[in-house]
Amino acid sequence: MSSDTPIPVFSQNIHPFDARGVAKRFRHAAIFGALAALQPGETMRFCNDHDPLPLLQQLQGHFGDHIKIDYVSRQPGEIVIDFHVLA
Repeated sequence: MSSDTPIPVFSQNIHPFDARGVAKRFRHAAIFGALAALQPGETMRFCNDHDPLPLLQQLQGHFGDHIKIDYVSRQPGEIVIDFHVLA
């Protein structure tokens, strides 16, 4: 998935977040802020060029059971993850 390829979205409750277009020094703050802005039942579809394993650990530590993480695509250079916000 190149940076000009749109992130597939099939529901109005899914909000795309393409991290590839965010400066690296701002990425984690932007991701945390975006997730904090979502309501229960909404999903952020995250796209990145690498698997963000340290970020996933940080998100789980911060949000705990309030988010569910599901990989949509885990191909090299094409990482797409759904972050589901739970009640």
